[in-house]
Amino acid sequence: MATYMGKFGRYLFSIFWSVLLLSMKLSVLGQDGTSTNVMVTDGTTANITPSPQDNTTLPTKSTTTKAAPTSKSPDRGDLPCPDNVRCEDLEAQCLECNLNETCIYGREYNVTCGPMPGIKCIGDNKLQRMFKCRYCYQTDDEIQACTPAIKSDVTSSRCRVSASPQEIVTVNCTVKHDVICLGGRTFYKRKPCNWTSGHKYSTALILSITLGGFGGDRFYLGYWQEGLGKLFSFGGIGVWTLVDVILIAVGYIGPADGSHYI
Repeated sequence: MATYMGKFGRYLFSIFWSVLLLSMKLSVLGQDGTSTNVMVTDGTTANITPSPQDNTTLPTKSTTTKAAPTSKSPDRGDLPCPDNVRCEDLEAQCLECNLNETCIYGREYNVTCGPMPGIKCIGDNKLQRMFKCRYCYQTDDEIQACTPAIKSDVTSSRCRVSASPQEIVTVNCTVKHDVICLGGRTFYKRKPCNWTSGHKYSTALILSITLGGFGGDRFYLGYWQEGLGKLFSFGGIGVWTLVDVILIAVGYIGPADGSHYI
């Protein structure tokens, strides 16, 4: 029995000594400047090269990032230009005019225009048009078509008309098709928040006078919590009803969604 125990101990000692020698050889190989490829968790390989100053280095992973595609706003209007019409009937967005950017702002000039490349028209393609020196974004609001001033630039949700200070939002505008101007015909513009969801001022005031004691005005404007409060308190024993009539009459209370009255 003692003989078998001695052989087993020598066997364990030889295994321990072999593992120790192998680990020493691996440590020497890791310090001789050779590089080792390791697998990163996402399946890519990283190259590790030991530094002479520090034997512990972090794996570096190289990645390729593609730039997101960008969209460019068209300089012309969105409506297509017709073919086979009289050249003098073409709108400004379908014409190319010889405009001088060094003109005097606000002064009117007589310029020569022609149809844009690819547009076929009937008659003389040399047209004389009146041009008022200004960039398209400098035109009056009456000759601009803009998207509704609804979405807030900060929260990306609907802006509030009654916010204090007044909330300004970015809208996309295009000059009307018969206007000749410098620069792009489509541009961004900053405008005050201005939109409506269909609530009428007259309806809100009538409901406040007639059904205000039951919260009819608050329910109509979207304040359902206050409406329930007025309903179960009988309009605050009449006091709340009177206060709401005055506040709605002077325009202090508007729709709960932050929109304008019609």
